[in-house]
Amino acid sequence: MTSAHEDDIDDRLRRRVLWAMPSGLYVVGSAARGRANLMTASLAMQVATEPKLVAVAVDAASVTRTLIVEGGGFSLSLLAREDRALVRRFVKPVPEHQIVTEGGTVVSLLGEPVEVHVTGAPVLARAVAWLDCALGYRLEAGSHELFVGEVVGVGGPPGEIPPVLRMEDTRMSYGG
Repeated sequence: MTSAHEDDIDDRLRRRVLWAMPSGLYVVGSAARGRANLMTASLAMQVATEPKLVAVAVDAASVTRTLIVEGGGFSLSLLAREDRALVRRFVKPVPEHQIVTEGGTVVSLLGEPVEVHVTGAPVLARAVAWLDCALGYRLEAGSHELFVGEVVGVGGPPGEIPPVLRMEDTRMSYGG
């Protein structure tokens, strides 16, 4: 049997180890029923090469989770390392009065210009690269839901992709 002190030490160590795991920072876009959202996420990865599948983990209680399920897709914006302040703007749902549309298409969220591609999920216009993914699979994973989507659209520079934002580029931490 462990003491409360030992449990506290184990919990602190567990959090430090989880925080030390390399992680990117991305912005996940979602849209459905005329509503759109952008959300900061730290878990995104390619999970298959044929077809090209990408997974993102989203809090099960989030607006983004609902919009991905209802909209049938999501986008993933990769940001330049210099854009570290931008991810902080999307840690909470975008208020409806901060969603600007033109002709029924979302053009701005929180004053940030966005583009819409195949799935209808918004992509940050200033993203250094982006993926648009049609929802394929869902997996409940504790406090989160893992969404796997097939890449149906992609954008980026014609040459090399510049270094993208990572958790270690910010003072943010996630996990534990």
